[in-house]
Amino acid sequence: MLTRSSVMVCAAAALALAGCSSGDDGKAAEPTDETVVTATVSDAPPSPAPPSASPPVSASSDASASPSASVPASASPSPVPVTGPDQKLVTMTVSGGFAGVNRQVVLRGDGTVRTTDSGESAVRRTTAAQFTTLRTLLGDPALDDVPAFAIDMGSADKFQYTLQFDGRTVMTDRSTDAPALDRLIGALEKWLPTN
Repeated sequence: MLTRSSVMVCAAAALALAGCSSGDDGKAAEPTDETVVTATVSDAPPSPAPPSASPPVSASSDASASPSASVPASASPSPVPVTGPDQKLVTMTVSGGFAGVNRQVVLRGDGTVRTTDSGESAVRRTTAAQFTTLRTLLGDPALDDVPAFAIDMGSADKFQYTLQFDGRTVMTDRSTDAPALDRLIGALEKWLPTN
């Protein structure tokens, strides 16, 4: 039986996985229109399940074992608002690594993405679907829980990501578990030129 929470979890998972492909050459794929997932949830009470041979679930079972039990419906991300075409919604700088890279992606309120890599700049325009997806990733309430500094100081040659959004700066090397931040970084990395 699908509950409202389980449908929302499935829809969020499908959206998160929609852009998880790479090009045929093994490099990051060029950004494309994101997959749209539509789910209809009825407020009608569920019909009774047919009897089965499985034992009934005990009332003392742990409710947190259900993935839908820990995701409140109010925590659904919504796109961040745009106040003007010159607004910088997010700036991500990628630096470090073995080769010592310094790359940057800036998403602006007019739907353009400016990238800078090795002194070369380029400006591209997002589609309406891509712009909404990026703004929705920025509106994920889980980003509020991401620490401002999450870098493994004992590790060398990792890329360091500095993101500026919503009036704050976050620095990470992706060594900590931060799924909402990882989804945002992954979506922004797709806009960087492939070398």
